[in-house]
Amino acid sequence: MRNLISLADLTPEQLARIVARAVEFGAGAEARPLAGRQVGIYFRKSSTRTRTSFWSGATRLGADVITFGPDELQLTTGETVEDTSRVLGQYLDALVVRTNGDVEEMRRLGGSPDLAVVNALSLDEHPTQAIADLATLAERFGELAGRHVLVVGEGNSSGAALALAGALTPGLRITLLSPEGYEVPKSTLDLVDELGGGGHLVRRITDPAAVEGPVDAVYTSRWQTMGVPKADPDWLTAFEGFAVDREFFERYSGPDTVFLHDLPAVRGQEVSDDVLDGERSLAWRQAHHKMTAAMAVLEWCVTGQE
Repeated sequence: MRNLISLADLTPEQLARIVARAVEFGAGAEARPLAGRQVGIYFRKSSTRTRTSFWSGATRLGADVITFGPDELQLTTGETVEDTSRVLGQYLDALVVRTNGDVEEMRRLGGSPDLAVVNALSLDEHPTQAIADLATLAERFGELAGRHVLVVGEGNSSGAALALAGALTPGLRITLLSPEGYEVPKSTLDLVDELGGGGHLVRRITDPAAVEGPVDAVYTSRWQTMGVPKADPDWLTAFEGFAVDREFFERYSGPDTVFLHDLPAVRGQEVSDDVLDGERSLAWRQAHHKMTAAMAVLEWCVTGQE
């Protein structure tokens, strides 16, 4: 059993293989390597796409699925994470976890050698979303080296995951454009530097005029991650000029530039209808790849295949 709690735990070769497998599943590859296996889904926060994609993906791979709500495990009554992991490892082959906390609890859950733990979103990273993003780009463009992705808006868990993915994908350029005070954390960029060995192409900026276009993809996500309110009641003023409307998109576009959004979208806030629903939008295919990414990750974690 192997965990996937952070992309930083992967080698470049492992990430590339998982992404390639997600593309294969997107092309219709069929396999049931998890037949006879049991996958638990433990979500403490709301979810439409990630929960359903893991459930559907696990089922397509042949697994049985058990779901747990936020208050349905004895963790809420004082049982330790380690004891919970030790027990669940006797019943399940994998546990998919979503929380608004940091990854430390997930790592403790992943301490059992009999249980693979998958991070389906934490406060600081959304690794399977980045895998879905790379699969979407690889399906469209083929080779990722030489491509440039502009990530616009709050430096949230999706942006952090893309930064780590950029550090692990040779030649992939990631520009993180955020308002001042809402950037991807420095700790994440320090990890990017460590992973990329100084040769990565990940850059963090706060001025839209500093973007070097055209880019191959413009990516945004909602500005209130998981619907969590911000401390500053006037926070929206900081995001003026960062909404991806038609004028913004075309400012950085070439003839083949695509639009990405991890969804859900707040239409009229971080993105306009004509961009999200436009002919350049891959947001809905990207949503499909959340399922293929889930399948690729579960297969990799449970079967141990490289």
